[in-house]
Amino acid sequence: MTVKAIAATLLLASVSAAASADQRIATFDLGSLDTLDALGAHEQVVGVPKTSLPSYLDQYAADAYNDIGGLRSPEMEALQHTDPTLILYTGRQAEWEAELGEIAPLLNTSLTGDDYLTAFDANVRELARQVGEENNAEEALATLHTEIEQQREALSDAPTTLVVTHNGGNLMLNQHPVVHDVLGIATLNMPESVTPEVHGERTFTPLSAEAIAEIAPEVVLVIDRSAAIGNEPADADQLRTLLAEAGAEPRLVMLTPALWYLSGGGLQSLALQIDEVTSALATQL
Repeated sequence: MTVKAIAATLLLASVSAAASADQRIATFDLGSLDTLDALGAHEQVVGVPKTSLPSYLDQYAADAYNDIGGLRSPEMEALQHTDPTLILYTGRQAEWEAELGEIAPLLNTSLTGDDYLTAFDANVRELARQVGEENNAEEALATLHTEIEQQREALSDAPTTLVVTHNGGNLMLNQHPVVHDVLGIATLNMPESVTPEVHGERTFTPLSAEAIAEIAPEVVLVIDRSAAIGNEPADADQLRTLLAEAGAEPRLVMLTPALWYLSGGGLQSLALQIDEVTSALATQL
């Protein structure tokens, strides 16, 4: 498995640079937290948003780490109390950028641009530079890229796949870069009945059961935002019934909510996401 391969690689070369040993990192980005964890830099982490931790990072709920608030509700006093030398943040915390910058230097770890893997690699390398783990990072990236190439080849004849986000009983199109860019699964054409909606600076594409029936995917991968943030989760059986009534009977796969909505973009989370997609689609080959 990808995660095990990465862990084995990192265990073979685990030497931290002395110059970075005093770094004290508070991170609101869970993907960056999982990269730091994979690189063996857990001792340099001092603050995390504990209420949002996915299960594979629940060791950071320990008292040794300070709780710095929620992903969209930073607690400035608690953050200042951690005395960080670096704060990692993403667009979720953009409105607090000025306040965060008054506490410590900032690093925006959002993955931006048209090439997801290029942005991902750059982020891993920058985090590794911050904690003196450059060699470990290069070995982990090499292992991960080898796995990606193998899985892309294995999925070259994958079934037609639609990714949707569930939020409060509604479904929206999610052209997720891990599925479509990293693993090379083709995106599907949207029928004329599907119309994007603009809300502020963001664009959403609602999908009704009838629209999904018209798209006719063989597999539907569901990212449950509601479940990830602690709201009423999607009912998979109810979704299947709704789709069947509209004339669609795809294989419905519920992806791990927190992994896909809260903690993507890390060495561990990308490997886990690749495993989930591969497992979901391989059964259809």
